[in-house]
Amino acid sequence: MKKLFLLSIALVGFALSTNAQTISENALGLRLGDSDGFGAEISYQRALGDNNRLELDLGWRDGNNYNGFKLAGLYQWVWVLDGSFNWYAGVGGGLGSFSFENPGGKDISDTFIFAAGDIGIEYNFDIPLQLSLDFRPEIGFGDDTYDNNDLDFDIALGIRYRF
Repeated sequence: MKKLFLLSIALVGFALSTNAQTISENALGLRLGDSDGFGAEISYQRALGDNNRLELDLGWRDGNNYNGFKLAGLYQWVWVLDGSFNWYAGVGGGLGSFSFENPGGKDISDTFIFAAGDIGIEYNFDIPLQLSLDFRPEIGFGDDTYDNNDLDFDIALGIRYRF
C-alpha cells in the first residue's frame, strides 16, 4: 500500500511538472496598434517567475509639425490555454509627452500620466517567435490638451523574438 501511495504521488508530480507554465525569459519586438496616435511601439518582456512577467513598451512619433513619446509598463500574469497558446492579463501605467505646431501659429504640448489594464492571447512558435493580440484600456491624466480623464481603448498585434 505504501509503495502504491508513493508511486501515485510521483506520477501526479510528474504530470504537474510536465504541464507547468514556462514563459520566455526575454522577448523583444514590436507592438503594432493604435496607442492613442503613437503607432508602433518597441516592446520588451522580462519573466519575473514561472507565470508572471514585466512588459515595457516605448512608442514615439516624429514629424514636421509634431513629436512625442509614450512609455508604458505592465505587470502581467500568464496562463496556458493549450500547449504553446497562452492568455494573459495585467495592470500598469506610464507617462508620455507630445507637442505639435498648430497651423494657426500656437504650439500645443502636454505631458501626461496614465493607468492601464491589459488582456490578451499569445502563441509561442517552436522557433523563437511570439505573436500576440491584446486589448489595453488606458485612462489618462493631463491638462485639457490631453482631454483630462480620457479613456482610450488600445488594440495591438505583438511580434516578438523570444530568447
